[in-house]
Amino acid sequence: MKTLSTRSKSVQLLKTVSTAVLLILIGTGFGTQPKGTRVSQLPPQSESSNTNTSRNQQIIVNTDLVTLTVSVTDHDGRYVPGLNKKDFTITDNKAPQEIAFFSDVDSPVSVGIVFDVSGSMSGKKIEQAREALAAFIQTSHPQDEYFLIGFNSQPQLLLDRTRDGDAVMKRLSLVEPGGSTALYDASYLALEQVMRGTYAKRALLIISDGEDNDSRYTFSNLRRALRESDVVVYAIGIRGRASGRWSRYGDNVLDELASVSGGKVFFPKNSARMNEALEQIALELRHQYSIGYRPSNFAIDGKWHRVKVKVTPPPEFNRVFIRSREGYFAVGPSR
Repeated sequence: MKTLSTRSKSVQLLKTVSTAVLLILIGTGFGTQPKGTRVSQLPPQSESSNTNTSRNQQIIVNTDLVTLTVSVTDHDGRYVPGLNKKDFTITDNKAPQEIAFFSDVDSPVSVGIVFDVSGSMSGKKIEQAREALAAFIQTSHPQDEYFLIGFNSQPQLLLDRTRDGDAVMKRLSLVEPGGSTALYDASYLALEQVMRGTYAKRALLIISDGEDNDSRYTFSNLRRALRESDVVVYAIGIRGRASGRWSRYGDNVLDELASVSGGKVFFPKNSARMNEALEQIALELRHQYSIGYRPSNFAIDGKWHRVKVKVTPPPEFNRVFIRSREGYFAVGPSR
């Protein structure tokens, strides 16, 4: 009887886990790709690492919990520490909400690195970008996990889920720039990968000139997918042509992708500024506020809900700047 009881509990646990996984996959909305979309032609390398999560790192799925990653900075772009739950107010479609979850812990992040290796990144550009990425990894949380996507005319999953920053840099050093630019396809692939990451905090780091000219996905496809996710986008804009429509268009693309997700874009003028920008991104990821709430009158109606976060700043700060995702679609249980 003891054996049967243990087996019964195991079966029930398996059913519960399977149901949770199915709900997550349904809720992400990333199950399909447009016909003919090209995917990685290179087999990804996976660096072995301990992927077991501790109890306080496990992700709990709530069907009605909206989670926000909030960055609060001063006028110089420095993060504002020491804020408490009572300092934040949230409205959902202008209706005030009660905060159910709050944390300011320096927790690890699942990061999708989207690295442009197209022809426009040849010469000093790619070397400077590699050096800056190394600085980013050095400053990041030691338990961060990385997904490395390189792209030119098609995206390639170069490294799948590793906590070994040296492995990321080694893999990237083997790639030579060339070809056209499929930025949207690569970002979409990175989004799919990072949504399956270990940690609740997720981000994309895009290093590119933003000048897509060979994707099957459109900018609208990618923007919609970002709005449906809780992934924050940070972008480093590598200046392509010195002037002209394409340079401005690339800048605008990166700016919009970052803005819609609550992230930030940087356009460094030299390698020193690029290093500073990536170190700032790494520090910001380590000093964000995680907030969750259950919307009043919650309904899975497929509608867009605009979320507004406000902060009462400490006395020593005259003004603070807040970045978070703009809202969510009430489309599934992963919300």
